Amino acid sequence: MPTGTVKQGQVIVDGTRIAGTAPENAQVIDVTGHYLVPGFVDIHNHGGGGASFTSGTADDVVKGIHTHRLHGTTTLVASTVTGDMDFLAQRAGLLSELAEQGDLAGIHFEGPFISPCRKGAHSEELLRDPDPAEVRKLIDAARGTAKMVTLATELPGGIDSVRLLAEHGVIAAVGHTDATYEQTVEAIAAGATVATHLFNAMPHLGHRAPGPIAALLEDERVTVELINDGTHLHPAALELAFHRAGAGRVAFVTDAMDAAGFGDGRYMLGPLEVEVADGVARLVEGGSIAGSTLTLDRAFKRAVTIDRLPVEDAVAALSANPAKLLGMSDTIGSLEPGKDADLVLLDSDFDLKGVMRRGEWVVEPQLG
Repeated sequence: MPTGTVKQGQVIVDGTRIAGTAPENAQVIDVTGHYLVPGFVDIHNHGGGGASFTSGTADDVVKGIHTHRLHGTTTLVASTVTGDMDFLAQRAGLLSELAEQGDLAGIHFEGPFISPCRKGAHSEELLRDPDPAEVRKLIDAARGTAKMVTLATELPGGIDSVRLLAEHGVIAAVGHTDATYEQTVEAIAAGATVATHLFNAMPHLGHRAPGPIAALLEDERVTVELINDGTHLHPAALELAFHRAGAGRVAFVTDAMDAAGFGDGRYMLGPLEVEVADGVARLVEGGSIAGSTLTLDRAFKRAVTIDRLPVEDAVAALSANPAKLLGMSDTIGSLEPGKDADLVLLDSDFDLKGVMRRGEWVVEPQLG
């Protein structure tokens, strides 16, 4: 609950919503000894279940969405990767249809407006400076469903693009950037409010040149994404982020690619080939980390068992904070009457035992 954990409480589901009072003859499911938490909200996700949001068909995207629902993600923003502008506009059209149907919460464009110095798993020859006119082209192609654009704001046109995004109600995220501390402060002042996978694909925190990490952590207007898979971040880095930003400004994300919930093997991430081995995705050429195979139920369990975060802080990072960022706090993100009946059931070891989305079980309760 927004006020904290309620012991021996009850959640009443009536239709698609959480209700304040139980209807007559309501079915009772006894989940004593379990945690019931709000459905997870992922604002940075490229695919799963062997399906890609960046290049797959509409059916492929639906398959990927369903894969993550099986792991507790009841609200999902689909992320693209760097590509040709016409192709990205085409992808936006396909993804926007699914958003309009309620399958997706919106679209996140990660690239092509990023730094070649910090490109990660993005094709360098397709990168470009963030021209506001081209940023606007992608927003328009998304037909009102664009939620976030990741930019290297130090590039020519970066600050003007941040202002454009802010004017249109789209989140400007600082990421895949080679910006200095001062340049990042300028971007935040212009309206940037998210750090795309903080620490990754940006200059390291330095004692003379603190870079973007310090600027993003210190500003109360910024929400920082963290990929809590044990590969992208050392536990001390995660602890630093929570200590400096506070639990109210962290959003756990997966940055998942096709292999999430599917397995090791060879995959394509945009135009680049990826090898997944032991659950870690890396580019075949160069070896850069290429997204993740993370699902948010694993991020939750790691947060409370390995990182020793309070359950309430993990829930905030997985549900309440990203819901607020998306402007959806009135319908998702916490267990309150009137909100969508999006629930995740966890046992005492924090293993997933049930998922409900809008009043229907996606994963039937496993209470044996």
